[in-house]
Amino acid sequence: MKSKKNNWLSRAVALLLPLLLLAGAALAQTNAAEPEMADALRANGKIYVVVLVLVIIVTGLLVYLIRLDGKVSRLEKEVNN
Repeated sequence: MKSKKNNWLSRAVALLLPLLLLAGAALAQTNAAEPEMADALRANGKIYVVVLVLVIIVTGLLVYLIRLDGKVSRLEKEVNN
């Protein structure tokens, strides 16, 4: 039972680690030369729509990868048995 927990944890870390690294890299950049497009989107209130769309896309990709991982794990169990 312990191996299943470790297996699940390692898969979760493998899926989330690249996202955390990308987020850290994005936050580490300086804001010295902000793009004008970001200012225009922020002024019009459309930046929230852009962020929402990106969150939906990333969430969809994560859900897809998790489901795909589950299906592959099930097939591996069937092949091994």
